[in-house]
Amino acid sequence: MITLYHAPQSRSSRIIWLLEELGATYTIAPVSIYRPMTGHGHPDPANPHPDQRVPAIEHDDALITESVGIALYLGDAMPGAGLAPAVGSAWRGAYCTWLAWYACEMEPAMFAAMSGALAASPNKQRDYDAVVRRLETTLAYRDYVLGEDFTIADLLIASALNFGRKAFPASALIDAYVERCRNRPAAIRALGLDDAAGLQSARAAVL
Repeated sequence: MITLYHAPQSRSSRIIWLLEELGATYTIAPVSIYRPMTGHGHPDPANPHPDQRVPAIEHDDALITESVGIALYLGDAMPGAGLAPAVGSAWRGAYCTWLAWYACEMEPAMFAAMSGALAASPNKQRDYDAVVRRLETTLAYRDYVLGEDFTIADLLIASALNFGRKAFPASALIDAYVERCRNRPAAIRALGLDDAAGLQSARAAVL
C-alpha cells in the first residue's frame, strides 16, 4: 500500500494522476501546506515531508519526496505499467534526460516567466527560449517526448504546462500535447480525486 500525502491543487495532484496511470493501490492522506504564492495555509505536523511540503509518499517503510524522485521511484517499482523504460533499455537514457530536463530547465524557465524575471536577466531569457525551442522541436514530429508512447516524463511535463500554460507562447503543438495528456482516462480520474480531497480538507477545517 502506498500513502500519498496530498494538498489539493498542488504539486501532489500530479502524483494522484501517476498512481492512477500505474494502477497502484494507494490511499490519500490530506495535509495542509503553506502556499507562498497566496500566503495561505500552514505546515501540517502530520506531513512526514522534511520540509512540510508535498508531494510525499510512504511505501514499504520508505519515505520518498519530490515529484521527480517519486516519479522515478514508482516507475521503476511498477514496471508492468510500461510507463518507464527499464534500466538497460535503449530508451532509458532519453527518459532520464527528460526527467532531469523537466526539473532543471523547464520548471525554472516557467517560474522565471511567471515572475517576470526574464526581462531583467538575459541568461534566463536564453534558457527560457531554449526550453520553448526544445518542446516545439520535439513535438513537431512526436506525440510524446520519447516517441509515440506516453511515459512518466510526459506526465510531469504536461502537468506543469497545464498549470503554467500562460508562461509560454501560443503554440498549437504545445496545446495539442497538453490536451492529449490531460484527456487520458487516468488524468480525468485524478482530477475528480483531487477535487474530492479538497472537499475533504475543507470539511475537516470546518470541523
